[in-house]
Amino acid sequence: MTHRYALAGASGLVGRELARLVSADPACTELHLLLRRPLPALEALPHAHAVAWTSAAVPALPRLDTALCALGTTIATAGSQDAFRAIDFDAVLAFASHAHKAGARRFAMVSALGADAGSAVFYNRVKGEVEQAVTNLGFEQLVIARPSLLLGDRVALGQPPRMGETMAQWFAPAVAWFMPRRLHPIRAEVVARAMLAALAEGRKGTRVVESDELQALGG
Repeated sequence: MTHRYALAGASGLVGRELARLVSADPACTELHLLLRRPLPALEALPHAHAVAWTSAAVPALPRLDTALCALGTTIATAGSQDAFRAIDFDAVLAFASHAHKAGARRFAMVSALGADAGSAVFYNRVKGEVEQAVTNLGFEQLVIARPSLLLGDRVALGQPPRMGETMAQWFAPAVAWFMPRRLHPIRAEVVARAMLAALAEGRKGTRVVESDELQALGG
């Protein structure tokens, strides 16, 4: 039996872990990585095939069973609200639309803690709007992961470390006892494992997995 995957955002913290986990799954026969720049370490993974793309143009995808989306940036990194929306809304929705047309019945995406289409906070509003837009595509199974602050080795990905994440790694153990679990920083590999675990449960429809549940599923 074949199981064909496509993954967008493999150059990020969660995406890298998704690529590693999926490629190690004996059920995976194809892994199509949508990459905006060559990443030989990822392209060398078992069953992996690089597919060049840009945020504005997703190429036609081969027949798929499952699509995974770990695309995302910050307003500071993107440079403006418009540039942020081009990635976190436009590119995510374009990938999801192409994956649906390619036959993917299952879709899992990384969103963010606090995502809400009605939020007054721009970042949270865009995350909520893209969740709604992807939901409307009608995947048989949709998993939306809402992690809190992500932790991981950004230097290994050629990314500068983020001050907030560095501070969180130092102070999180001291405040964990009184901080709600859904607010605890979460490691990227935990998010990736939780997304795949949620898909494996096979629940039909849309499932939003908040950060505390991600910790439980992927811990």
